[in-house]
Order: sequence, then C-alpha cells, then structure tokens
Amino acid sequence: MKRYSKNGKGDLFSVKTATILSILVFIMAVGASAFRKDDAPVKEVKWSAADRDSIESVKAFATVYKVLMSPRCMNCHPAGDVPLQGDDSHLHTMAPKRGHDGKGVFAMKCSNCHQETNTPGLHTPPGNPDWHLPPADMKMVFQGKSAHELAKQLVDKKKNGNKDIKKLIEHADDGLVLAGWNPGEGRTLPPVSHAEFKKAWLTWLNKGAYAPKK
Repeated sequence: MKRYSKNGKGDLFSVKTATILSILVFIMAVGASAFRKDDAPVKEVKWSAADRDSIESVKAFATVYKVLMSPRCMNCHPAGDVPLQGDDSHLHTMAPKRGHDGKGVFAMKCSNCHQETNTPGLHTPPGNPDWHLPPADMKMVFQGKSAHELAKQLVDKKKNGNKDIKKLIEHADDGLVLAGWNPGEGRTLPPVSHAEFKKAWLTWLNKGAYAPKK
C-alpha cells in the first residue's frame, strides 16, 4: 500500500530524486578516474632527429657486437636449446636443456650447479642468483648472427622481451650481463671492460640504434 505526503506526490518523488543523484555521482566518479595519473599510459622513449648519427651508431655497435659474440655472452645465447661452454663455446658437457623458462628441465635445473656466487676453483660453475638461458618463447639467439641481424633483433620488441629503448639502456647493468665480467677462475673476460661496453651500448642506442649493412 503506497503512502502519500500532504502535497500528494508521495515517496515516488523521493525515489526518483535519489536515483538521479546516484547516477550523477557515478558519472562524476568515472570521469575523475579517467584523469588519474597512475592510469596514464607509459610513453616509449623515441629518438630525436637531432640525436641520430648513423656513423657514430654503427661504429659503436662494432664494439657491442664484439662483446656479445664473445663466449661470456654467446654461451648463454645459443642457436639450440643446449647452452654453450668454455672459451671455445662447445656444447655444455652435461647437456642441460633450456626448458620453457630457460632454467632447465626436470632434475637438470641450472641452479643445481650454478649457485648464487661463483664456485671457488679453476673452471668451476660460475654463479648468479638468476642464472638461466632466455626462455623458449624469446630465445634471443646470438650464435651465428651477423652484426646486421643481431642489431635488428636487439631492438625488435617481439624478439627482445618487449624492451623499448629505455629498458634496453637499463639492461646494460642487468645482473647476468655484469656476470660476464666476473666469470670465475680460468675463463677469458669479454674483449673490453664493462664500462667501455656500456659506453658503446648507450652510444649505439642513443644515436639511433642503426644496424650495420652486413
């Protein structure tokens, strides 16, 4: 049974008013959320035309390529699913497999032998808390790549782990990258220091990330 106020409009008016007010509050809340800074898309780093220099970029990549093709880098970026080993980059003698996450399969996990730090002694397993190959869906192969092919691959987000230029710059100081200059006793270091490599890496990227012709 409906109740009516003295003016005859009753509670129906109050219900309609409350409904309209609720809708207005909802619209205002949605509109405000659209302008929240936390939800703003992250802008990708792009090259400025003034910074591009194909000659300097390609020259710098020659140093980058020399490092990436050295055993300390290439051994963990093989063409197949078995990592390489030694200064001659032979197949890992224990034949561990990549696995879907790059950390081995079944009982043959990388971390079984590669501890958090280098194992003392000549030619013993080098260590790192996150030792692994690139995962199966993003193999990032270095072995057998020409300078042109590798340069193109390194900046292709579909092949480099979805890294934009900013993330590639940061990658120069990644823990596994740095491990190349601390490989344990009996192993040859990369052909240049990490500081020289990082300088060349940044120059190559900041000057346009040009690929050599070959």
